Amino acid sequence: MKRSAGILLSISSLPSRYGIGCFSKSAYDFVDWLSESGQTYWQILPLGPTSYGDSPYQSFSTFAGNPYFISLEALIEEGLLTQEECDAADFGEDAAAVHYEKLYTSRYPLLRKAFSRWKGAESDAYLSFLAEHKEWLPDYALFMAVKKQFEDQVWTEWDEDIRLRKPAALDAYRQKLQEEIAFHMFLQFYFYRQWNQLKTYAASKGIQIIGDIPIYVAFDSADTWANPELFQLDEENLPEAVAGCPPDGFSATGQLWGNPLYRWEAHDKTGYSWWIARLRHCFRLYDVVRIDHFRGFDEYYSIPYGDKDARGGHWEKGPGMALFRAIENALGKREVIAEDLGYMTDSVRKLVQESGFPGMKVLEFAFDSRDTGCRNDYLPHNYTENCVAYTGTHDNQTIAAWWDTISDEERSMARAYLCDAYTPEEELHRVFISLILRSRANVCVIPMQDYLGYDDSCRMNEPSTVGHNWRWRVTKEALTETLQADILHLTSLYGRV
Repeated sequence: MKRSAGILLSISSLPSRYGIGCFSKSAYDFVDWLSESGQTYWQILPLGPTSYGDSPYQSFSTFAGNPYFISLEALIEEGLLTQEECDAADFGEDAAAVHYEKLYTSRYPLLRKAFSRWKGAESDAYLSFLAEHKEWLPDYALFMAVKKQFEDQVWTEWDEDIRLRKPAALDAYRQKLQEEIAFHMFLQFYFYRQWNQLKTYAASKGIQIIGDIPIYVAFDSADTWANPELFQLDEENLPEAVAGCPPDGFSATGQLWGNPLYRWEAHDKTGYSWWIARLRHCFRLYDVVRIDHFRGFDEYYSIPYGDKDARGGHWEKGPGMALFRAIENALGKREVIAEDLGYMTDSVRKLVQESGFPGMKVLEFAFDSRDTGCRNDYLPHNYTENCVAYTGTHDNQTIAAWWDTISDEERSMARAYLCDAYTPEEELHRVFISLILRSRANVCVIPMQDYLGYDDSCRMNEPSTVGHNWRWRVTKEALTETLQADILHLTSLYGRV
């Protein structure tokens, strides 16, 4: 990765009509805006279909795409929907936020109308798509169809025969739910067609896509239901243990994520074929892949299933370099970013170093007095070239809000480091951005909210909370030529164009 810069903005946060950012003309306009701002990378959040809580990190499938991102405007142009039908739907009045409940009740009826009018089931393009995605698509479409049949209950609440994937039950549900299965295949066909068109356009403008994948899959997912042997499940396909993080200075009870843990010995016996398929799929979608919670490949935190918090967990050994050697042997050397944040042990550092993947440096952690780890690793003068530097991530406060909430001691530390006692606080976000852009890090990625100087009302996610996350959207009016010129100036000034 050469010296360059990028912007972090979720697809859902794009300005567009009909309630959520998607693969509409606004996405192409944003690619143009990035290119004219001197950027090389557009980092996005996971593209999978979201479930309860709307988190892109808890998806019904690690392979499928989110139907919300399908452009309704494109469906209008194809004659599958009308302008009047889309304009009549209620997606909420706030252009700066996603209203997921309204989105759910309004988008799917429109997508079903489009499906009812679609005549492409026998087209060469569609049949080719089915062949290309045969490893995962049939299981996913069946999973979603059966889920609807059982009124969206988690799959462990389904009837035993289909919950345990008995062959006769699978055949019966495939026959009974043919139309619903076909609907979900239609959605994936349009998702992938529109995404590939957008990605191709981005490449033509010199913009590379940094994708993001969670280390774990959701328990309520086609991945877990279709591959129970790859996860730590018992004979009834219930979890034996689940994922999370131990208690630390940020949380006295730790974090209970609830994802199923991998049965790594089963993956090893297959030569890590599921992971190879997953990464092969990701590199069709993205130019660079950021893997969340990379330390879980060295050691993972195992919490007994049924525990109310993470205090009863313990560490287990992960697959280490064996996994990444298998992936490299199958796919060759690919661009990966290791999310190596949090408490770092010597063995985690060794794994990141041996993999050769760039790790992450988040500026907000550099002046956090609660962090008992290697805080100085996050100070920009200590960055190596082989890292990706951020002011913050989707899980952090905006840089402006962070400044407002840290202690006086921490503000003094930061001012001293900047040798800056004079810049008004409302302009400090620009100084912090400049600080990491001038560092040795090969790549710097800045959240769009930080370039805009926004406060925490625009924060993307506050971990361990629900109800208000993943909603923020940038408005078209905010993406001004003045901001674009300023970003281009900073990017050029520090040799990142």
